[in-house]
Amino acid sequence: MSTRTVIRGGLVITASDELHADVLIEDGRIAALATSGTTIAEGWTAERVIDATGKYVIPGGVDAHTHMEMPFGGTKAADTFETGTRAAAWGGTTTIVDFAIQSVGGALREGLDAWHAKAEGNCAIDYGFHMIVSDVNEDTLKEMDLLVQEGVTSFKQFMAYPGVFYSDDGQILRAMQRAADNGGLIMMHAENGIAIDVLVEQALARGETDPRYHGEVRKALLEAEATHRAIKLAQVAGAPLYVVHVSAMEAVAELARARDEGLNVFGETCPQYLFLSTDNLAEPDFEGAKYVCSTPLRPKQHQAKLWQGLRTNDLQVVSTDHCPFCFVGQKELGRGDFSKIPNGMPGVENRMDLLHQGVVDGHISRRRWIEIACATPARMFGLYPKKGTIAPGADADVVIYDPTAEQTVSAETHHMNVDYSAYEGKRLTGRVETVLSRGEPVITEREYTGRAGHGVYTPRSTCQYLN
Repeated sequence: MSTRTVIRGGLVITASDELHADVLIEDGRIAALATSGTTIAEGWTAERVIDATGKYVIPGGVDAHTHMEMPFGGTKAADTFETGTRAAAWGGTTTIVDFAIQSVGGALREGLDAWHAKAEGNCAIDYGFHMIVSDVNEDTLKEMDLLVQEGVTSFKQFMAYPGVFYSDDGQILRAMQRAADNGGLIMMHAENGIAIDVLVEQALARGETDPRYHGEVRKALLEAEATHRAIKLAQVAGAPLYVVHVSAMEAVAELARARDEGLNVFGETCPQYLFLSTDNLAEPDFEGAKYVCSTPLRPKQHQAKLWQGLRTNDLQVVSTDHCPFCFVGQKELGRGDFSKIPNGMPGVENRMDLLHQGVVDGHISRRRWIEIACATPARMFGLYPKKGTIAPGADADVVIYDPTAEQTVSAETHHMNVDYSAYEGKRLTGRVETVLSRGEPVITEREYTGRAGHGVYTPRSTCQYLN
């Protein structure tokens, strides 16, 4: 049965345009836009009419870095695909790209199948997968080609976590060479894990066990060094590179230099690095454990450089690295030894609102907000223009956003399956009001009207920024 929706009277904001327009949705897709009040727009009829007067009409967010149900450090992330995608929808995100994990000694396919099983039938919004490559060998390299052909077009490697996900330079180079041939994109966790492990051991031997030492041993210089090394390896391989969760100004400088040289190098940061700092890691009574993630939070002066990088396009994407662990029973595993605190923070529900606060505070423009949160991640990971924009033919993933509503972030009211908020008590201007996923209302005037299983797996083409 054909269903039609008209959204009337809002300010439509995409990465390239702002216009007062009505939006016609048919059968889950954007059918047309027309200037509000014109004969064409007035002539549209629909079963569902949404009044967006005084509101923004924006594309649903694309969060290209989440970890639902991810096993880590003897526990696993607290959000399931069901709870995590529901929380994402509450925050105006309509597509996630999560990470399937290859176990050392296992095949890529086994890891991918396991993640499909976790997600299928459980998601409130659409989803795709990247593949974490933990074990580079001849079989793995062949499998990379097959995965690209079927829409898993990005592969994450780790220069950190020796003994778990770590790849050495030779393994990284081989994977990059393969990506250069098959069109895949290598995503890099850039921290010198071998050196960090030495500093961890030395800190613990000195009795430095509190959460704040997590930030002190994972030094900004070791993020910068690994970023530089990853760039050079990618250059040798002739491959593109996407550096995840950039937190340090020194790493931004490495990315800027590479981009100035014309290299296909891209950078992502996360809201926690834009709004939080080592001050949070140093909170007393083990509260700092709530803020343990890797790369770690940095001193406050890094924030301005990250915002600058987003303005100058030295950083292109803001994702969440959503990987929540409850304070009680999970983060507490590291009492007396910061190295045992599960690394990760909740954030999938907060990203769009925090970045809108960046608009309110004058850090970025409205269109840049949509660019870094919707359009660029969709292009980067082969989902555009199906996702990330409001244009005829695009999926009707649409958010009605109230730019003047005020809210206070709190674990009491959030929908993530975790017992604390990293932004507890923070006052924000702007709030999601209604969310459509492929034309279906998931959030309707601040009520959840979606369902597990509406979200479908979305294969991706290759990165759309490559020459």
